[in-house]
Amino acid sequence: MTDSNIVVYLVRGDLRVGDNPITHELATSPDHGFTHALPTYIIPANQVEVSGLIQDGSESPFPEARSLVGGYWRNGPHRVKFLAESVSNLKTSLEALGSGLAIRVGMVGDVVRNLVSGLTDQNQKVGAVWMVDLEGSEEKRDQEAVASFCKQAGMDFKLWTDEKYFIDDRDVGLKSHKDVPDVFTDYRKSKEPLRELPRAVLPTPEKGSLPPFPDNSVIPGQSPPFVIPETRQELIEALVKPVKNFLEALPEFPERATSAHPFEGGETAAHDRLNHLILSDGMKNYKNTRNGLIGTEFSTKLSAFLALGCITARQIHHALLGYEDGTNTAFKDADGYGAGESEGTAGIRFELLWRDYMRLCHQKFGDKIFRLQGFKSYVDEKKPKWKFPVKENAEPDQDPDPDTISKMLSRFVAGTTGMGLIDASQRELIHTGYTSNRARQNVASFFAKHLGIDWRYGAEWYEMLLVDYDVSSNWANWQYVAGVGNDPRGDLRIFNPVKQAFDYDKDGSYVRSWVPELSKLEKLENVFQAWTASEEDLKAAGLQDNIMVTNPIKKIKFSVEGKPVKLSKRPFFRRRGQQGRGAGPVSPGGSEGKDGVGGGSDDGQGHNNHHETSGGGGEKTQRIPYRTNDRGGSPRGGGRGGGGSSSYRGGQRGYLSGSGGGRGGGQGRPRGGGGGRFGGPPATIQAGGQQPQQNHAQLQTDV
Repeated sequence: MTDSNIVVYLVRGDLRVGDNPITHELATSPDHGFTHALPTYIIPANQVEVSGLIQDGSESPFPEARSLVGGYWRNGPHRVKFLAESVSNLKTSLEALGSGLAIRVGMVGDVVRNLVSGLTDQNQKVGAVWMVDLEGSEEKRDQEAVASFCKQAGMDFKLWTDEKYFIDDRDVGLKSHKDVPDVFTDYRKSKEPLRELPRAVLPTPEKGSLPPFPDNSVIPGQSPPFVIPETRQELIEALVKPVKNFLEALPEFPERATSAHPFEGGETAAHDRLNHLILSDGMKNYKNTRNGLIGTEFSTKLSAFLALGCITARQIHHALLGYEDGTNTAFKDADGYGAGESEGTAGIRFELLWRDYMRLCHQKFGDKIFRLQGFKSYVDEKKPKWKFPVKENAEPDQDPDPDTISKMLSRFVAGTTGMGLIDASQRELIHTGYTSNRARQNVASFFAKHLGIDWRYGAEWYEMLLVDYDVSSNWANWQYVAGVGNDPRGDLRIFNPVKQAFDYDKDGSYVRSWVPELSKLEKLENVFQAWTASEEDLKAAGLQDNIMVTNPIKKIKFSVEGKPVKLSKRPFFRRRGQQGRGAGPVSPGGSEGKDGVGGGSDDGQGHNNHHETSGGGGEKTQRIPYRTNDRGGSPRGGGRGGGGSSSYRGGQRGYLSGSGGGRGGGQGRPRGGGGGRFGGPPATIQAGGQQPQQNHAQLQTDV
């Protein structure tokens, strides 16, 4: 291999071989000039806790991979399991094509430097490093570190467009990121009809078409003290081990509950799921099922695969075209085959566009996506101020005080708030890494608007636990629901989680499944708020001393006149005075709704309103939102990141060796500092006998 010319392909959010611009180039271009290709996946030590990969009892050279505000694990057990499965599946696929995948752990820039240096020491020429351009400040710094090294080493560096999205970046028709509309509807209208916009899918490389994998004898091994497991199961176990006990008292999996997301990660599983959805009429009926709460067949469950790039949005679109146009005989037995675009398949494309839009907003606003005050980047003194669980960030007269807020936060993450729908969703998330889009909207609204707690704790909790976490979707959607994002109505949109439970959990099955202690209560209003039950019923259910009854975090008065409204044509509200129509709220997976009337279903197609303050169906009424006295604002004083702005993820979003307010102040932060950048509660918080879990999730769309 003395005449070798190796290209190092750094795989990140593109864990697939099909519809992949880099594998396509390597497989089809006659003049790329490379004799060998070295696909490499680096487990980033600043985002994934890697201490489980140490086998000799040594200390990790890296700080714990915890979040800035809450001190939660960056990647919880469900996420790392899905990641390990996806990486392992990619390795198998590449090997089947005659290539391979090197797996390493560390900081991306350092690993690339060691990899290239080791190859050079073996008299191997490394001609280039290729990687896909990803969103996120940490990801951008990785790219910059690799580009800088390549320049110093005299190697070619190429940053490829991330092509896993619905509309290619080169086709969006915007001169710059600054031109991204602040309102989704404006962007959507400029792109319709959506069916005509995506580019063609790139074919999967044929066996033997990729440059061969270098001989293992010349590839530098993993730097100590880490050891890369040889099997998929060993990799899963090593990554899950250090983060599995994110709650000190992890509740048992309820006997009556089942996971809505039992799918394993990887490109193979992604396409299996896509084909199943079409053949089972899941795509055709998407509009009618996506607001479900129980089972695998509501919504597409493709979001986790999209987040890691196991499948692309245009692959989904292409499969839908084959079904709609009757050109893919694999789908000939599906109902609606050859009948054109349906309401369901149109809804899928709509949601894929929403994902695109969240990423474009991330590009436009950059690190403002992590700021407490959101995209707007200013503090309006007339607006409510946020509440904090630590004294350092709270106003002296904060009410409730920080200790009380800390206990509320602990109960919120553990699912013991006393609000049935919220608790069920939180417990489902703890056990499965998934909860429905409808539930996510309610959880975020309850946390940010009913409780008034710093919304970033919720966003980080979701980041830790959600198997389908995506940085742009999670943070932009949390800002949206918290009223500090690009929602035109901001604070005015508030979900009523009691009414939402009546609308979407009509017989209480969902709440009873995930909060089994409530299963003996017969009346729905008691299931959704146990404190409303009679003393007799509480004693019969053994709940008279339960904290959800004796001390619910929030009480919402809600009475049902007759039967619960069918998917409520109007939101629950108190009537008073006169007011015209209002625009429906935007869910974390929808738009403002058609014509600003009746919007707010999370498919964004102008369906019924389900929020206290959302627009009615024409009846002139005034919505009086339920509000707490909670106030919130920006934290006072600097964070723990050492000089970074205390309003967002510091000067740096990661444990990178740099100055400024990085996560914990860069590499100098001692391992185990779980308090987070703002000195927030440690990873395990004890309050009221309940232990909080750690996670950031995303209120992203279902697809």
